[in-house]
Amino acid sequence: MDRRINNAFKWLDSCHPNSVKELSRLITAYALWDIPDHYADWLIRMKIDSNWNGSIRDTARACSALAGIGMVFPSSVDWLLDRQHDGAWNDDVYDTAYVLTALASMDELNEDGCKWLVENYGPDWEHVGTTSLVITALIKQETLVGTDKYRDFINQRAQWVLSQRGQKGDWKFISTSNIVIQALMLAGFKDELVISIVWLLGKSNDNGSWGKDKGDIIATSMSLITLGLYRAQSRRLC
Repeated sequence: MDRRINNAFKWLDSCHPNSVKELSRLITAYALWDIPDHYADWLIRMKIDSNWNGSIRDTARACSALAGIGMVFPSSVDWLLDRQHDGAWNDDVYDTAYVLTALASMDELNEDGCKWLVENYGPDWEHVGTTSLVITALIKQETLVGTDKYRDFINQRAQWVLSQRGQKGDWKFISTSNIVIQALMLAGFKDELVISIVWLLGKSNDNGSWGKDKGDIIATSMSLITLGLYRAQSRRLC
């Protein structure tokens, strides 16, 4: 394993995550790098009935992470679906994108949600992070049925996101850049992302973490997820 990756996991091992978001990201990061962890048990213990904190977004994050290691809770699927109205969740692009991604990870197709994202996409959502979440949700949903129904929309939006990249290969912030890189990899733009991967590796702190000051659990785990996905596609990291 690359020294920087090894140092990052050592740093994470010294941390004390306490939120659904942090635990969900950690579970995915450790799984992508085939490193055993105990975070899934922690996350499951935080579940109340069929959900996490009564929050659509937290429940979606938790379901995505746990499904990624083969743990699916049908009651949580039902809980999420019961809260869909007129195609969306809370009439919110972020909640809807996160839920569609989670449902896809649990093999649950939701055409109404995909249609709502595409039909309501407009200038208010034209931010690289927001657009990348939409791209990710649509691709993961399409993968379930093997269609290219939204391929033109996805390619158009992906090209726009790529055009917003800075000269160093970034989208200004580490968290945003991770969301964007992951979406563009899914969209088939891996070869265009070499400069962005180099930038991301160069942003790690001396202690192995990513993020301001002494490091941040979310920024570090998201960076490890990005690098793990890139490794799976190209094997350029080892």
